[in-house]
Amino acid sequence: MVAADAIILGSPTYFTDVSAEMKALLDRAGLVALANGGLFRGKIGAAVVAVRRGGGTHAFDTMNHMFLMSGAIVPGSTYWNLGFGLDKGDVAKDDEASRNMNDLGQTIAWLGAAIHQHAGSRPVRRGSRMSFLKPPPVKQ
Repeated sequence: MVAADAIILGSPTYFTDVSAEMKALLDRAGLVALANGGLFRGKIGAAVVAVRRGGGTHAFDTMNHMFLMSGAIVPGSTYWNLGFGLDKGDVAKDDEASRNMNDLGQTIAWLGAAIHQHAGSRPVRRGSRMSFLKPPPVKQ
């Protein structure tokens, strides 16, 4: 993830949120990235979700919250990045989702090219939001 220009995360929707495995990845990778100087800052971060009926936007938000608090750039698309279906393969039949994901991919490619042209002028992060990870100074 650190070496990538763009990070695209996807999850099924379980009880209106991401899977336990995705939540563990978000919590661990997000904290490690923040604690080490903002490793995801300036990267492109996008979330995609498979959902049967409801709860998909919450799962979408869960993944995007990690990107946003990490200083990643989250591109939009033509609609929420959701694919609907119940059985294996159903999401592939969701034509609107397919068009949306295609648009998302094109937007990520365009944004990546634009960022690459201006990589040297990216704003520098000042201070650390993760100061709570450092032990307090020892009183003499």
